[in-house]
Amino acid sequence: MIAYKALSKLHYSKSLASLFLLPLSAIYLLISFARKYLYRFNLLKSFKMQVPVIVIGNITSGGTGKTPLVIHLANELKKNGYHPGIISRGYGSKRNGVCEVNQKSDVQNIGDEPILIHKHTHLPVFIAKDRVLAAKALIKKYKKIDVILSDDGMQHYRLKRDMEILVIDGTRRFGNGYLLPAGPLRESKRKVKAVDAIVCNEKKVIDGSYLMKYKSYFLINLKTKKKIPLNKVRLNNLHAVAGIGNPDRFFNYLKALGLVFDSSPYKDHYRFTKKDFKTMSHKNIIMTEKDAIKCEKFARDNFWYLPVVAEIDPKFTDLILNKMKNIAHG
Repeated sequence: MIAYKALSKLHYSKSLASLFLLPLSAIYLLISFARKYLYRFNLLKSFKMQVPVIVIGNITSGGTGKTPLVIHLANELKKNGYHPGIISRGYGSKRNGVCEVNQKSDVQNIGDEPILIHKHTHLPVFIAKDRVLAAKALIKKYKKIDVILSDDGMQHYRLKRDMEILVIDGTRRFGNGYLLPAGPLRESKRKVKAVDAIVCNEKKVIDGSYLMKYKSYFLINLKTKKKIPLNKVRLNNLHAVAGIGNPDRFFNYLKALGLVFDSSPYKDHYRFTKKDFKTMSHKNIIMTEKDAIKCEKFARDNFWYLPVVAEIDPKFTDLILNKMKNIAHG
């Protein structure tokens, strides 16, 4: 928790610490620039898949809301007659090589986000550190796949892409504007002019972008699966936990619902254990669905999670469908 707060303070404000790290950011810039152009001029090999590839990513470290967007877009493509497949790095996965996600997949082996995507799309999801290998395995097994969505991977240049969708946190934006490690940027902000679409989470900060908001309807008990409509939540002694890219977004959302609670932020993809809740046995715990996946094995009756769905301007889907048609005719 302390490490998360320190990193957040470093990346989202300008301080002596961030200024001290700027020489390392300059080295990072040179390395990323060189790597990008090595791929551009085919000095490093990249691979083109036989179906269109859509990368949904960001240019900042930490979460911006990519996974809910992947789920939303996958389901929209499915509604419109496409057969999407999804690939992911599977952050935190202990598996080597390629692995397919299924209903029995263990979060320790697969990672939290791929399991969440599979749960809400019922589509093929493959993970591998090398997304090219994941994409090849996906196409080989599922012959009907006609479009691949990559959850993250904007800087994974080994995989050629037909579309890039950039997701921006509308509240935190680009932090202090510095590249890693002095700031949160993975690459220059000029990237916003090179992508096919920009989606802003919660607040529009780029002209021509599409607004994405989260909607929730129920609080669900992790152990009993009991659902409580949000307008009927009467739980007391609440403690909220969040191991996501921006825990404050989750906490602010709970406050907007009128809930009163204590809170504990953790780093993104934090692996919760029983010990984390040892002193909270008398409290009602509220968490994100992403965190709930990691707590299922030791859930108690007082563990609750808040599932969210992404709502986006329908013009965003129209744009992607038009681009898909252009690719097919191109």
